[in-house]
Amino acid sequence: MKKKVVLTGAGGFIGRHTIEYMLEKGYRVHAVDNTAHPDLNYKDKIFWHSCDLMDANQQKSLLNEVRPTHLLHFAWVTIPGKYWTSPDNFRWVTASLNLLSNFGSYGGHRVILAGTCAEYDWSYGYCSETITPTRPSTLYGVCKNSLQEMSEHLCKQNSLSRAWGRIFFLYGPHEHPSRLVPSVINSLLRRKIAHCSHGKQIRDFLYVKDAARAFVDLLDSEITGPINIASGQPVFLKDFILEITKKLKKEKLIKFDKKPLQEEPPLVVGDIRRLRDEVGFKLKYTLENGLDETIQYWRNLIKNK
Repeated sequence: MKKKVVLTGAGGFIGRHTIEYMLEKGYRVHAVDNTAHPDLNYKDKIFWHSCDLMDANQQKSLLNEVRPTHLLHFAWVTIPGKYWTSPDNFRWVTASLNLLSNFGSYGGHRVILAGTCAEYDWSYGYCSETITPTRPSTLYGVCKNSLQEMSEHLCKQNSLSRAWGRIFFLYGPHEHPSRLVPSVINSLLRRKIAHCSHGKQIRDFLYVKDAARAFVDLLDSEITGPINIASGQPVFLKDFILEITKKLKKEKLIKFDKKPLQEEPPLVVGDIRRLRDEVGFKLKYTLENGLDETIQYWRNLIKNK
């Protein structure tokens, strides 16, 4: 079967990093975003489509034209500070279900959708696909979890092979500048104080290029159901941030004085046994070299402004 993939959210934080790996595996990549002029690598090796996936007619026309065998779906509302409660979450559930139906109608075979660790009941701390209950506490998590459940049944009815990648805490190039890691790096690069919470929270951080490879490996497999996209390595938030300050030699500019949100859980770590044992995924990046690349990306961005 000739591998032809529609990649939604292709200009986004994760989507743009998957392109290289899909090309390596022989996919013809049809990258989709609502951006007219994408800032992407490998533009000469992919097919670019500017499409509003919320528009049912545009979506149907796209899939009718491309007739993909595979679908990798990242597009969603992702604006920091807004996506947790945005009404657009409901609209993306509807758009995603339409996308799956159209994908099946035009001969699709294999689909991977991006979920979130926010689907889990975070009071458990350790998140396993087969053990930990899904009990989201935010609108974003509720909508993602609802799509996960509905897409499972829709794909069964349409004989589609489907997996659901639950993303944990990513960092790396092209992340939104207001998020934690870029905001700390940019403050320190500009010799400004970076204010953080106490940092006692334990999290599971994964470099975005490893996350992208994990999704492409999953796409290229026949593994089905929910899969955690995580490192499986618990790290204190404070230690993670201090590693950034050491690399930039700006230890005196960090202040652990902000109060964390009341609902912020003390521990969120992913069980990666399915990803490791069934998909066969192995981490390529350590925390050390992942942060090195991330810092260099933001340093270059500031330098070239």
